[in-house]
Amino acid sequence: MLEIKNISKSFYKKEALADVSITVRKGEVFGLLGPNGAGKTTLIRVINQIIAPDSGSVRFNGDLMTQGDLLKIGYLPEERGLYKGMTVHNHTLFLGRLRGLSKKDVLTKMDYWFDRFGINDWRKKRIEELSKGMAQKVQFVCAVLHEPSLLILDEPFSGFDPINVELIKQELIEMKAAGKTIILSTHNMKSVEEICDRAVLIHESKKIAEGTISELQSERKLGLYAVRFKGSMIAFVNALWTGFEIDDKDILGDDRFVVRVKMRRDNSFQDLLKVLVGQIEIETAWEVLPSMQDVFIALTKEKEEVVNEK
Repeated sequence: MLEIKNISKSFYKKEALADVSITVRKGEVFGLLGPNGAGKTTLIRVINQIIAPDSGSVRFNGDLMTQGDLLKIGYLPEERGLYKGMTVHNHTLFLGRLRGLSKKDVLTKMDYWFDRFGINDWRKKRIEELSKGMAQKVQFVCAVLHEPSLLILDEPFSGFDPINVELIKQELIEMKAAGKTIILSTHNMKSVEEICDRAVLIHESKKIAEGTISELQSERKLGLYAVRFKGSMIAFVNALWTGFEIDDKDILGDDRFVVRVKMRRDNSFQDLLKVLVGQIEIETAWEVLPSMQDVFIALTKEKEEVVNEK
């Protein structure tokens, strides 16, 4: 759906994006990750034609993006883009009309979303009267009111309590199921693991990694496996030979444990299970992959180490 090719952008000789190329597929949730100042928001603004790149191109459904394509895009910026003096009702109506909807359609969709998000009672409130989380809900509604085929969200969970974070996540999951394409720029790594299909990591204006979530995790796995079992911890330890070492353990009570084991040499998961069978009662066992938080930190450190070496 979206092909970003060799995008570069500088501000007063400071490089914000350096030859960045990304492909976003139709119907996927695509994570846009990176530390503060990496260039994520600059890239989003280039896609939305808020700023022009110094070089490179953006294609939408195979063709160079035009102003008309922007009507098919929903955009939730990180900063609050709401007029403080307007009421929630009038502001939503205003932005819906800007997106090309008739007044009748805006009011119909407004009723649906306000009821869904439980914000009907806010209609006459001015934006300046809303909390950060309340304003974020209104802004999210305004971003999806025209039913865009591509939704771009820049830190959508900012300002939300855990209950509303889950609410927005469920909305995104439902939109994905309906065939919508979503670009999600966020520091909420748990959400990336739960709802993103693929992700790209941008660091200091450059793309340093791209792939599915499982690919990014697998590339940085540490040979850790977890075993949940019932029995004697001493029997578990004695069953291990020099090819394994205990990395960490949790006591669940009633002679039940979860132990994380690190492989040594060329030993496999099957080798681990073989030495444990008959010694303890294995309830379940699995490979421990790094979290996206761990991947994010590891990739960033790797990039910084390379830069320092130079």
